[in-house]
Amino acid sequence: MKKIAILLTALLVLLSFGACGQQAADTPNGGESVDKTDPSAYTVAMIVKQSDPWFDDMTLGIEQLKEDTGINAYVITPESGDPALQIAAMEDLISQGVDAICIVPNDPQALIPTIKKAQEAGIVVVTHEAPGIADVVDLDVEAFVNEDFGALMGEAVGEAAGGEGLYAGFVGGLTMDTHMAWYNAAVKTISEKYPNMKNVSDEPYEDGNSIEGAYDKTVELLKAYPDLKAIFDCSAHGSGIAQAIKDKGRTDIKVISLAIPSMSATYIKDGSMVHGQAWRPADAGYATCYAAYLMASGQGVKTGTDLKAPGYENVKVDGKIAYGYAPLVFSKDNIDDFNF
Repeated sequence: MKKIAILLTALLVLLSFGACGQQAADTPNGGESVDKTDPSAYTVAMIVKQSDPWFDDMTLGIEQLKEDTGINAYVITPESGDPALQIAAMEDLISQGVDAICIVPNDPQALIPTIKKAQEAGIVVVTHEAPGIADVVDLDVEAFVNEDFGALMGEAVGEAAGGEGLYAGFVGGLTMDTHMAWYNAAVKTISEKYPNMKNVSDEPYEDGNSIEGAYDKTVELLKAYPDLKAIFDCSAHGSGIAQAIKDKGRTDIKVISLAIPSMSATYIKDGSMVHGQAWRPADAGYATCYAAYLMASGQGVKTGTDLKAPGYENVKVDGKIAYGYAPLVFSKDNIDDFNF
């Protein structure tokens, strides 16, 4: 009996140590449980496309998110739009073991192997402007349904040109999913509602996501198609188009563009750009990184979730895409109301 009692006592001691060990793991710091939703416990890195005013504004939004919530959120800005630089940045973040990586891809398809590598390492990956690879990532956050945004641009092209004549469309690059979605939706809208307008090309022209690229391509277009009535740009560099048209003394060509007020206000005010549209980069960055925190902390994002940024207070989730409703349209009358 003594042996049995000794064995039972030893067993109880071992179980007690195990329970204490488990309690120490679950309730450190004097027995207080770990709050797995504590924002300050999470690191979220956003990789943007490149350095320009658009992503400078997005950086402001992410800095505001950190201030508002305590999430350790920060931005990595590649030196150029080369997709290889975004891949290298992701590899570095994987080695650091961050909780979540957000990215606005230059070439979404090129990122897929690295995205999968990050996920295998337990890192949440959330994209913005990349609905084409939504099935690969944990979540894609969009400011609106891209086809609706493109249709809005197409309507503006048709109205500005009076429903007649030749037009051309630009994107930053053919690999940029959202630019292509807007372009295709705009062209579809023009063809359906303004049948007397004709696109001069079977595919969009590329401006390389730069003002200089947009300027140079416009000069080429004016030589090839002097009867152009309108040019639209799905990149935020329509100011390059407007400047080229001004330099050539053309006041008859209408420019419609994704626009940043700080870059396009002068052209919108003088009428050389008749329509600008966008969404607030700061708000998109804020919402995307907050969504990444919700995913990493296990809270998730579903229809009705508030991502804490204007236009994203009540997102609609379809598959792995969370849609806000945050389009902005700029005109002479309201362009001074915006400071980004």
